[in-house]
Amino acid sequence: MLTRKQKDLLVLIRNHLDKDGVPPSFDEMKEALGLRSKSGIHRLITGLEERGFIKRLPHRARALEILKLPDGLDTGKKASSRAVPAETPSAAVIAASSLSLPLYGRIAAGTPIEALRDPSTQIDVPAGLLASRRGVGDASEHYALEVAGDSMIEAGIMDGDHVVIRKCDTAENGAIVVALVDESEATLKYIERRAGKIALIPANSRYETRLLPADNVRVQGKLVGLVRKY
Repeated sequence: MLTRKQKDLLVLIRNHLDKDGVPPSFDEMKEALGLRSKSGIHRLITGLEERGFIKRLPHRARALEILKLPDGLDTGKKASSRAVPAETPSAAVIAASSLSLPLYGRIAAGTPIEALRDPSTQIDVPAGLLASRRGVGDASEHYALEVAGDSMIEAGIMDGDHVVIRKCDTAENGAIVVALVDESEATLKYIERRAGKIALIPANSRYETRLLPADNVRVQGKLVGLVRKY
């Protein structure tokens, strides 16, 4: 059984795929469903995926494929098999290519831990993870971290996953970022600005949002990809 929001999101994704050949962007999803942040969209997508209605394609930014529709929604249209990312990488990106990034260490997706930097350790990632509309990103502007903890599981980020981070010092509300707290502890969370303060929001209902003075939080990077080994 789907919630009303899950059903509304599934219809929105299907309509965009049928009309444009691409899923809606997260901003379009948020606006259409009347949600305040992208974290709510992440939770809805995870719920649909867990119930077998959609599939997120690995190593592609926001690539969604509809696998089935619930009773009452299948009006004779076949669910689109096209699964093109909302932000399609440049044609110069070769899916089979890979790049080596420094693996800085383990970052808590639950309780913040001291930031680790060990650029002597490398990890190979698909070049497409660094892609944008401008082409393949500069590997020197990215690094990887191993996730420790379970507070981001509703965003599909599990303990032991490797996340690819683009270095930056700002990020839009709803982005998943590496946030440095009090210049000593790092954590992976959604970020939102609230009346001069910074909210670090988990993607696990068992964890609470941390609301901190803006001066106590410094963005060190933004999530752009995930690598998982089975």
